[in-house]
Amino acid sequence: MNLIQKGHRHTHRGIIGIESAIVLIAFVIVAAALAFVVLNMGFATTQKAKTTIISSLKEASSGIAVSGKVTAIANVATSTVNATSIPLKVTSGGDSINLDNSTVTVKYLSNTVEYDNILAATLTSGTYVNLTEAFEAAVNDPGISGLNFNPVNDTTANGITFAIIYWTVSSQNPPNAILEQGEHAVIGIGYKTQDKPIGLDKIRMELLLSSGATLTVERNIPNLTSTITDLG
Repeated sequence: MNLIQKGHRHTHRGIIGIESAIVLIAFVIVAAALAFVVLNMGFATTQKAKTTIISSLKEASSGIAVSGKVTAIANVATSTVNATSIPLKVTSGGDSINLDNSTVTVKYLSNTVEYDNILAATLTSGTYVNLTEAFEAAVNDPGISGLNFNPVNDTTANGITFAIIYWTVSSQNPPNAILEQGEHAVIGIGYKTQDKPIGLDKIRMELLLSSGATLTVERNIPNLTSTITDLG
């Protein structure tokens, strides 16, 4: 009679269970790593979107606008424009804007000429009552080179076409180069003889800022019948 000894039969169930657990753990680790990569990419994308939104909001809040009538100073006898003034202010709710001539560009175009940057100076020595006074200060300033005529009353205008930025209303005395809420600045453009617009010409000025939207001003020159001409 054969005796069967119990309790000594070998089985591989425990080993198979351990192997299955190891494989499961490996899958969990791989899934966790993939999830981390996906989450990390998501966070990076969200951060980039946030940065873009903040940058866009900053650009939108740094706006500048025309604050009144664009005016031409004309020579009726020759039917030409000697100078143009464009009043500026910060848009409602907008941030202050740096108008120093090292940080902004004034581009000018007409039917006959195009200049990438005609800005000669930003005047911060004081406020000025009118365009004539501001041009005179710029021409007589030894720190500003290349300006040898006041375009408002000089009919020969043998020099360069140039622009200046000056303050008519400032919260500080003298003003700094930062245009703030409640302040008013003006871009004055003086033309040399060859560049003077005439009746029915179109002129275009672009003020390119270091931050914020570009201000574009475009006007048609009417028939010149008075010295002070409203361009709208």
